[in-house]
Amino acid sequence: MSSTQGRSGRLALIRSGDLSSATAQTSGTIRAAAISGGLVGAESLWMGRTILPPGISSGDHHHGKSETGIYVASGTPAFVFRDAATGNLVRLETKPGDFVWVPPHVRHREENPSPDTAAVVVIARSTQEAIVVNVDSL
Repeated sequence: MSSTQGRSGRLALIRSGDLSSATAQTSGTIRAAAISGGLVGAESLWMGRTILPPGISSGDHHHGKSETGIYVASGTPAFVFRDAATGNLVRLETKPGDFVWVPPHVRHREENPSPDTAAVVVIARSTQEAIVVNVDSL
């Protein structure tokens, strides 16, 4: 980050090389915080980047009380969850430019079907805290 300007009521610039891996993780993913209380003094927003290596599926997880917005920056990740109404597994296949909304407490996982290209997504959460609850199954 260029400075602690965010804490002083000014804009803060967070360079991609300044992201922090000191955030909640799920197996199979590489999650890094960009905007958080610790980095810029955010009080009600958390944003970061997740990299899903080629051919990898994340562990099953949810984000507690947080609503999560996901922007697909590159790759073709899929998001898998169990539909509460039917009990069926649903797979949302995405491409760059797509957005995915994850409601609070919905168990899901990310999958990267590509054998040679990492998928990169940008995450925004409605809570400043990076809540990740790893679970045994969807």
